[in-house]
Amino acid sequence: MDFSFNQEQTLLRESVKKLVEKDYGFEARHALLKSDEGFSRAMWKSFAELGWTAIPFSEADGGLGGSPVDTMIVLEELGKGLVLEPFFATVIFAGGCLRRASASVKAKYLSPLINGELLSAVAYAEQDSRFDLFHVGTTAKKDGAGFSLDGKKIAVIAGSAADMLVVSARTSGGVRDKTGVTLFAVDAKSAGVTRTSYRTVDGLRACDVTLQGVKVSADNVIGKEGEGFALLDAVSDEAIIALGAEAMGIMEVLYKSTVAYTKERKQFGVPIGSFQVLQHRMVDQFMEYEQARSMVYWATMMLHKGTGVAKAASALKVQLGKSGRMIGQAAIKNHGGMAMTEELPVSHFFKRMTMIDLMLGNADYHLDRFRTLG
Repeated sequence: MDFSFNQEQTLLRESVKKLVEKDYGFEARHALLKSDEGFSRAMWKSFAELGWTAIPFSEADGGLGGSPVDTMIVLEELGKGLVLEPFFATVIFAGGCLRRASASVKAKYLSPLINGELLSAVAYAEQDSRFDLFHVGTTAKKDGAGFSLDGKKIAVIAGSAADMLVVSARTSGGVRDKTGVTLFAVDAKSAGVTRTSYRTVDGLRACDVTLQGVKVSADNVIGKEGEGFALLDAVSDEAIIALGAEAMGIMEVLYKSTVAYTKERKQFGVPIGSFQVLQHRMVDQFMEYEQARSMVYWATMMLHKGTGVAKAASALKVQLGKSGRMIGQAAIKNHGGMAMTEELPVSHFFKRMTMIDLMLGNADYHLDRFRTLG
């Protein structure tokens, strides 16, 4: 099969690569990590001006009508730079929900998101939900012509800076019923919304969100009332495939930086890369990277075709967990103790890879899910 990119995709890749290499060096990223928001609003504006925030959305919605391959290209290059801006949280995850919303919700939230004027995040996880998207204890009770939301969401990635939150709440049924879940577009500054912010292991910002009598208009329902789980489940599969592209970029940097280091680091008067046992380890790293890369390409093609997406996403997540752990741990071992320090990029790549393994279900969870999909 032909896996080469066409001319436009090659230009897109070079565009993202050039910006990351020029404006997103390790020192610049380190400075952003210490800032209040943890990313650059100016950089986000540049993303929008370059059209990256418009790629996954149809021309009818004001986007560029890009394919899953285009999204993969962008995420891979952003992964290589460990970019902190909330592209995944806003464009991929929240944007994926908004793509399935009504025209009125799109006009209110999707258009400014595409233009880079609005940041969004998905608030779905709860204290006891583990990785089950359908486990929802947050309630949405009828309140006049709208709803009143009460509950608590945890670990909302990029939720601290979000202007709007996509919130899953239960309009009917029990806590673990797969029906009765509804998605709402909630203005983050609405009365009754409280956010407690913190840093995650990989340096990103997240928050816990408490909802107390938050009034939401019926016009802000995303999709159909009571069918939010199916919508969120489909979006999460797309999001997993996008995460796979980011992980692919991270793993490439990890194994290549390890090879480069072993050519420079000397022991007993010779580069440690000349030791056969380390050569075997680096070959194993390369093979794991290639397996993960192949899975990302396959899952992306399945998403493009629109068939077998759920199984592809779970299979990919299992491979990412296996390959990411092996490549990351080998990079740490081969670099030695200094690889655990904040001053060396390897540690930051390893932390981000670890977080990707946990996001939207770890490898064990998706292995079980893959079996149940038949």
